Amino acid sequence: MNNPNHLINEKSPYLLQHAYNPVDWYPWGVEAFDRAEKEDKPVFLSIGYSTCHWCHVMAHESFENAEAADILNKSFVSVKVDHEERPDIDAVYMDVCQRMTGSGGWPLTVIMTPSKKPFFVGTYFPLNTIGGMLGLTDILRQTVRLWKNDRQRLLRSSENIISALKSETGTIRTTDEEPDTLLHKAYRSLSAEFDSDFGGFGRAPKFPTPHNLIFLMRYDHRFKCARASEMAVKTLRQIAQGGIRDHIGGGFSRYSTDRMWLVPHFEKMLYDNALLVLAFVEAYQLTRDESFAEVVRETLGYIAREMTSPEGSFYSAQDADSDGVEGRYYTFSKKEIISLLGESDGEYFCSYYGITQQGNFEGMNIPNRINRSGAADDRLKKLRERVLNYRSRRMKLHKDDKILTSWNCLMIMALSAAYIVLGDRQYLDAAVKAADFIDEKLQVGDTLRIRWRDGEAAGEGLLDDYAWYGVAMLYLYDAVSDKQYLAKAEMAANKIMTSFMDLTDGGCYINSATGEQLITRPKEVYDGAVPSGNSAAAYLFARLMTEIDSGGFADAAEKQVKFVKTRVFDYPSGHCFALLAVMQAKSGKKLVCSLGDEDVTDVKRKLSENYHPLTNITFRKSEDGKTAFYLCEKGTCLSPTDNLNEVLPRL
Repeated sequence: MNNPNHLINEKSPYLLQHAYNPVDWYPWGVEAFDRAEKEDKPVFLSIGYSTCHWCHVMAHESFENAEAADILNKSFVSVKVDHEERPDIDAVYMDVCQRMTGSGGWPLTVIMTPSKKPFFVGTYFPLNTIGGMLGLTDILRQTVRLWKNDRQRLLRSSENIISALKSETGTIRTTDEEPDTLLHKAYRSLSAEFDSDFGGFGRAPKFPTPHNLIFLMRYDHRFKCARASEMAVKTLRQIAQGGIRDHIGGGFSRYSTDRMWLVPHFEKMLYDNALLVLAFVEAYQLTRDESFAEVVRETLGYIAREMTSPEGSFYSAQDADSDGVEGRYYTFSKKEIISLLGESDGEYFCSYYGITQQGNFEGMNIPNRINRSGAADDRLKKLRERVLNYRSRRMKLHKDDKILTSWNCLMIMALSAAYIVLGDRQYLDAAVKAADFIDEKLQVGDTLRIRWRDGEAAGEGLLDDYAWYGVAMLYLYDAVSDKQYLAKAEMAANKIMTSFMDLTDGGCYINSATGEQLITRPKEVYDGAVPSGNSAAAYLFARLMTEIDSGGFADAAEKQVKFVKTRVFDYPSGHCFALLAVMQAKSGKKLVCSLGDEDVTDVKRKLSENYHPLTNITFRKSEDGKTAFYLCEKGTCLSPTDNLNEVLPRL
């Protein structure tokens, strides 16, 4: 084994995976860049995360290779970054990659000056040039030659890149389109891309993108467009039947490599599962289809069993690879199942989950329910439990056990929503416990940290941390009507306004005014796998303006919605969470339940049986002992009624 490099004392599972590489890696920090400046060397930056398949491939091919390590150690200062711990660094250089190459992804490979200005960028590279694909060793050797013999060419390239980034950052676009126009454009775009056979949008690979599905369901609620919710429901049914869902242990993989949702990229991320729970909860409310509720229960069961720390916080991810093979943990041969369960039970199990002799994935089988209907009976559930226990003993699956504030907040939202609609107290208890963990371990005063691992909190909170924390506290407030959560949401919103908001040009920066200043200070708006911090902030302000009269939240919501409108009008379907915020701000609807002797739990249960996603609901104790329901919109309330059934149709 090699001697450890400078990553050995880090907490990130990703950085620790590289602590014994022959490459002399440094973590991002002053030490690395000071050395590069002193020794007059370019910086080789590699960004990834611990459950990234192609990061593993490049590590084994190149970063464990003596030849590549020798070049890097002699002529570069090498820096490793966990993109999940430092999404601000990742955002800056991923933007460069997408502008220069037209695409992005991980591992992200950047070569730059000691002043952090990039002049070369890409993603995965093999060790040696293969066909038309440049190899890492050739890239490094060419960089060394240019650094020695034609450095001005590299420096001009870096300055041009920085100028382009700053020019775009300062560009203010204007649009006079009405909010409804953007909503209609997004719907039409998604409708045009919809796969009517298998659900989802566009061609493979297919990502679930749950916030797009939530947008469609709420679009139908807002505009009475049945096709919108039909597309969402169809997609969720197909996802629930496909191999992207872990039918044995619960939960979902990142995306499907095929049109049918059969063969996933097998890594499981906390954020995907949280957002999918939110989508399935809304679909259940909309349709009352029990299979959607069952998906929620199984997914949250998986989270409780495999992704929850003893303290109640949530781990980040599980790897796609086992024993060096992608998907090996999740796949079975028919012979294997028959041997485990016996002939009769084995055939019954295989028939239900589409497990055959020839297999459906590289000679093995991904359990699935594509094109098959019918719920699992008690016999199948018991057999599934046996297969799950066998699978967990068969081989190990790497887990990234760091606790990320923003992702934990997404799961708090999911658990709170599941409790509100399904009424299972364990979901509320889990949400509260996770919120308490954040307050105790990841917060000092009004300051959040990015991550917790191995007894240490680290990283100054970014926009995503504060925005999702605020939204999560509102979900908890909806669940229990405890004003402490409303106060916490207000705290997060105030922090965003004072430390992240651009008061001149609108929107919010990804990093705070007091955080580390990088070569640019980006404002992310695109709603990718995780919706952007700007979209979450807009949603937070839009919700708070109906809950709190003071604090300037109505003004903040107006400004933030105006900002996201300028950024989304060319591609509204790529900003669906931002459009949820637009919809929320435009609705401004609130139901105040002033209760006398009525049990608040009974009223909540009755309300949860109806789909009213654009109405904020507040509960309070009646001052005169009489029950009254007040439906308010944009500061004006209708005449109160003591009959909830009179209010429900208006929601």
